[in-house]
Amino acid sequence: MPTFSRMPRYDIRNDGAGPYAIFYCDVCGREFRSQPDVVASVKQDLGRTALGGFLRKVPLVGDSVADNVVGEDPRSSYKMTPAQVESAWKQCQVHFRECPTCNRIVCLSDFDTQSGFCQEDSPRTNEISEARGAQAGAAIKGFATAFGLGGALDNVGKAVEAAGRATTQMAQCPKDGTLATPGTKFCPECGTPMTQP
Repeated sequence: MPTFSRMPRYDIRNDGAGPYAIFYCDVCGREFRSQPDVVASVKQDLGRTALGGFLRKVPLVGDSVADNVVGEDPRSSYKMTPAQVESAWKQCQVHFRECPTCNRIVCLSDFDTQSGFCQEDSPRTNEISEARGAQAGAAIKGFATAFGLGGALDNVGKAVEAAGRATTQMAQCPKDGTLATPGTKFCPECGTPMTQP
């Protein structure tokens, strides 16, 4: 289990079973929810019912004493002790990693486990971008094929290849990279002699 220098941003919520914490990724904001302590809520509820019912039978002051002794109902409480928050964080730690460069606590989808850094600080940024691009291209091609547009994408691919070939046949400025038609002697931008194909 990795160790963390801090706890990420969190929020305390309650849906009727007791308070629980939701921890957020520092990059994408994805939520990871801890489980409420239902056993403690049930124990406290049983004790509070027995004690509250007994004290409420005392004439005149029973109701006010019972309310003060019993305390807040955990099923509607939005408060957690520091120990409860720490316990909730221990439940959710498996979904997070800390980047050693930027010290952000990020979810596993925003962390490059091979390099040990978040994806923004990873030395493999170019590889990750290429892989995402290839994956997105394959998804788009799949959608196009499903809708009967596969031939249109093939034509676009051929046009891109033709443009790439045309670029290699053009004169290029060695100073600023400006492209011009073959046979152009000087760069129209800076005046440097052009490199011919």
